[in-house]
Amino acid sequence: MSQTTSTVSAAGAGVAATAAPKMPSQIPFIIANEGCERFSFYGMRNILTVFLMTSLLLAIPEPLRKGEAKEIFHTFVIGVYFFPLLGGWLADRFFGKYNTILWLSLVYCAGHACLAIFEDNLRGFYTGLFLIALGSGGIKPLVSSFIGDQFDKTNRSLAQKVFDAFYWIINFGSFFASLLMPIFLQQFGASVAFGIPGVLMGLATLIFWSGRRRYVHVAPTAAKDPHAFLKVVRTALMARRDGEGRPGLIIAIIGALLAIGSLAMSPQWGFVIAFCFALVLGMLFGGVGAWIQLPRARGVHPDEAVEGVRTVLRLLVLFALVTPFWSLFDQKASTWVLQADQMSKPVWFQSSMMQALNPALVMILIPFNNLVLYPMLERAGVKLNALRRMGAGIALSGVAWIVVGGLQLWIDGGQNVSIVWQVLPYALLTLGEVLVSATGLEFAYSQAPLAMKGVITSFWNLSVTIGNLWVLVANASVKGEAVTGYIKSTGTSVTAFQMFFFAGFALLAALLFAWYAKGYQLQNRYRD
Repeated sequence: MSQTTSTVSAAGAGVAATAAPKMPSQIPFIIANEGCERFSFYGMRNILTVFLMTSLLLAIPEPLRKGEAKEIFHTFVIGVYFFPLLGGWLADRFFGKYNTILWLSLVYCAGHACLAIFEDNLRGFYTGLFLIALGSGGIKPLVSSFIGDQFDKTNRSLAQKVFDAFYWIINFGSFFASLLMPIFLQQFGASVAFGIPGVLMGLATLIFWSGRRRYVHVAPTAAKDPHAFLKVVRTALMARRDGEGRPGLIIAIIGALLAIGSLAMSPQWGFVIAFCFALVLGMLFGGVGAWIQLPRARGVHPDEAVEGVRTVLRLLVLFALVTPFWSLFDQKASTWVLQADQMSKPVWFQSSMMQALNPALVMILIPFNNLVLYPMLERAGVKLNALRRMGAGIALSGVAWIVVGGLQLWIDGGQNVSIVWQVLPYALLTLGEVLVSATGLEFAYSQAPLAMKGVITSFWNLSVTIGNLWVLVANASVKGEAVTGYIKSTGTSVTAFQMFFFAGFALLAALLFAWYAKGYQLQNRYRD
């Protein structure tokens, strides 16, 4: 009798072990929340440059207005992708992901209200942009990592599909926002055009709150963890060894001094550029210093914590090499829209509506890649892991900008160029986006130590901030007489020259990314 029972139990265990992994029932709440939130964000973002050019900045002379609108737009994007650091820190140390997402979503709603109310008030409108940057940026790393928390090692195989669905719904919301909001702006004015995204953000918050009893809540541990990332780094930098100096600490101090020097340049560079450079210098020199002295943390902290820090530092190098991609990608909502203004198109078609092509292509390419392209490549013996996809995506963005630079040469030469030609660079850039961004969300989560999911995803988003920093720097550099004179000597316009510069920037980054990725060991850091 006992032998039979054991046999049945063993058989049952075998069936359980081979049972298909189960999709968590709470995932639809997060996906629906993200679709509404992305409609709200892209709905306001994709009409921002046009609104600034045609309404809010009319007091600025027309020759300077394009540059000012572009600078405001990329400053806003920098804020959106900087505040993930704050959101990740709050979630990992104090409030957890759910509470942080919910509360910052309310701040986000307040920002939309400001845009709708203060359409003709510069200070009130900029306050709204700040609140949206704080709310959107603060929740940005947490929603994707909150999705990861709903999985464990038994159903981890479903996570990449959900991250792809997550990215698909982002673009579903973005598509309709890009298509409809320019029409609403033209037909009904700014209050309605900025108010509708606010309503969608309110709906997103309500949907997210509705699933509160179903979610897996991972408690914040970073504040109580004696072996958290920054504590290990501090130990490594401060530890002494007999007969040895502290070269890593010296490098970190040099970085801190350079960062202070960067902030001191605010009057000349502007606060945003100076602050972002200070952040980059602090992270670069601090990271190098910590790497050099990291073995000194062993004994004080367990080997697992030390190796976790080493993993994060390696990840930061990869993230830094992705920043040129974001330099190119985010300019589709500024530089490419301004180029579209110079192209021939139907009377009813507005330049900013062209951006709807990007999310439409994403919704096609994600299922195409998963169902057709990737399986076909695997049958041919080519396995595209996460790093290979991302490297290829960076390279494709560079090719897209070579094409758009060629279009600009036609325009500068006086030719009548149809806006239909922009479909080609949009297709190349979008394929690059799917390979970089959709892959990077799951990659960042899977590589992060368990106690640092929110923060490491914040660093992933910070790469977008740095990417937009390069745009501001490039725009500032072409205002100098020496650079302008050199560009004129090449026989190209400033716009065309910048386009080819960014193309080369991305292609070089793709080569460096591929070289560095060869030595990177992929991790599987999902919870048990």
